[in-house]
Amino acid sequence: IGGGHFAMIAGPCSVETEDQIIGVAQAVKAAGAQILRGGAYKPRTSPYAFQGLKGDGLKLLMEAKKQTGLPIVSEIMNAVHIPMFEEAVDLIQVGARNMQNFELLKELGKIRKPILLKRGLANTIDEMLMSAEYIMAGGNENVILCERGIRTFETRTRNTLDLSAIPVLKKLTHLPIVIDPSHAMGYSHLVKPMAMAAAVAGADGLMIEVHNNPAKALCDGPQSLTP
Repeated sequence: IGGGHFAMIAGPCSVETEDQIIGVAQAVKAAGAQILRGGAYKPRTSPYAFQGLKGDGLKLLMEAKKQTGLPIVSEIMNAVHIPMFEEAVDLIQVGARNMQNFELLKELGKIRKPILLKRGLANTIDEMLMSAEYIMAGGNENVILCERGIRTFETRTRNTLDLSAIPVLKKLTHLPIVIDPSHAMGYSHLVKPMAMAAAVAGADGLMIEVHNNPAKALCDGPQSLTP
């Protein structure tokens, strides 16, 4: 990711079943994706919402990788899971809600797996860079930044996609920048125009949510594209 290579990351918000994740993995690979995304541990606003399949979800992601050859990105929530993620995942995602979980960032600085660091819901660019610095200060310089929308007064979209972050970050840092228009917009029909805009603005990649049946998805169905 970066260095002139535009990365396409795609897959479901959450791993739900073996058929679902393998089917989506095959579909996104056929469509040109180079990395499979899938949530096993899911941070949810409501404690009653689907929290992911956890370790079983990681096993299903590994099976999808085995069948398609696609490397995996999945979100980590707790530092105690690092050994499990080091074994199962190729790119470890730090979600928006954990961007300033500094103890987790310090532990991720001790490993050499690449880290996809998502911008927090209401964090500045400088705060995001300091979080990246926490990881890099520990010795892990394999950090990818991800803009996924920030919270503003606007309610027509799930969040407000800050495309200005791309040129600003390009000026301030050498780190690659991935854009997640799915989480930013919250509606599938808005994903394509913002993905195109992100590419024009100079992003190094996109992360797109894809589900085989968005209407019945256990997590974030309205923003998911179909295969």
